[in-house]
Amino acid sequence: MTDRNVLGGELEPCGTDPVTGFYRDGCCRTGPEDRGSHTICAVVTSEFLEHQRLIGNDLSTPVPRYGFPGLVPGDRWCVTAVNWLRAHEDGAAAYVVLTSTHERALEIAPLAALQQNAVDVPADPGPFRD
Repeated sequence: MTDRNVLGGELEPCGTDPVTGFYRDGCCRTGPEDRGSHTICAVVTSEFLEHQRLIGNDLSTPVPRYGFPGLVPGDRWCVTAVNWLRAHEDGAAAYVVLTSTHERALEIAPLAALQQNAVDVPADPGPFRD
């Protein structure tokens, strides 16, 4: 069975630099072990990273023992649907790559909210860096 994205197509990779995904395979795949539903492929911004830090989800600080380099604006990362939705509701949503966002994200975040923040990401994310 193929994982599907929120648009109904085949789930595309989210990011490999740094390698993202609950299973660290570059995709926002999910399964029973993924209690946080890391299903939204976000292109993070400084505002989103600050919001996440303020709610206790520091994504900027490296954690070497887990191989986590820390994120910078422009990075793609599979974020939890709950935390993304909270940022959206607080006016700090990250951009969303719909083709790389798992359909299970729709169990938590409305498609309209995801579409409102949708972005096509160029190979060079330079325009998104602060």
